[in-house]
Amino acid sequence: MLTSIAYGLAILLNLFIIFIGVRFLVVPQAAAAGYGVPAREVAFLSVKGVRDLSYGLIGLALLAFVGATAGAWFMLVVALVPLGDTLIVLRNGGTRATAFGIHFATAVTVLISAALLFAA
Repeated sequence: MLTSIAYGLAILLNLFIIFIGVRFLVVPQAAAAGYGVPAREVAFLSVKGVRDLSYGLIGLALLAFVGATAGAWFMLVVALVPLGDTLIVLRNGGTRATAFGIHFATAVTVLISAALLFAA
């Protein structure tokens, strides 16, 4: 049961970040508004889209081809990204609600996913 939950949450999180990456590539301005900091440079938004899309695909590949432990280490390291995003939003005029309600909460969820994968 724990293994199913661990893999399910990890797969869901990786699919979600793939969705976010694609959104930054397809509708960059709307995605930036959802991120919490307005951005004017489409090139920057495309870089973020490629980054997020790649992280999601790497996470899925690790889970599928290597296993839970590799996926757990990946999730543990990748949790730094939403923690950094929290600081970026706070330092650039975004709201605390967005910084903590979206980005920090995502970091906590990714850390929970890592812990579940380590336990699986």
